[in-house]
Amino acid sequence: MSIHHTFKAKVSWSLGAEDSTCNPRTFSRNHKVTIVNKVVDIPMSAAKTFRGDDTLYNPEDLLLSALASCHMMSYLYVCSQHNIEVLSYSDYAEGDLEVLASGRGSFQFVRLRPVVTIKDATQKDLALSLHDKANALCFIANSCNFPISHEANIKVG
Repeated sequence: MSIHHTFKAKVSWSLGAEDSTCNPRTFSRNHKVTIVNKVVDIPMSAAKTFRGDDTLYNPEDLLLSALASCHMMSYLYVCSQHNIEVLSYSDYAEGDLEVLASGRGSFQFVRLRPVVTIKDATQKDLALSLHDKANALCFIANSCNFPISHEANIKVG
């Protein structure tokens, strides 16, 4: 049996008064994303490399943060199944995007670098091993067609 869930997002962009889409170098990439029942719209643009506003979020940022966030939530879930008390969790994720001469591109690799502090030193090895199980449960990771590594660091607090 499977359960299906639907997620919705609205993307809004409009041409600026001085812009033209006839020249791909000149028009604004700035837009907003609205997600149903969320309190804040997300101001977005393209990455600076692609003529976007570097102060705004871009799709690549959101893909990377979705992977890191989903992995964390999956990891906390599997830790709870094994009675591991997690005191803190942070991640310093990085993704490598390759763009071909044709303009086509894709992520080639994502590295998650979670730093996890647990309460019980005797559970350190188990806590480290659970990153594989968390990856297998992560909905976002399961939707990607590129490798995702986990370079975890487990500390005891």
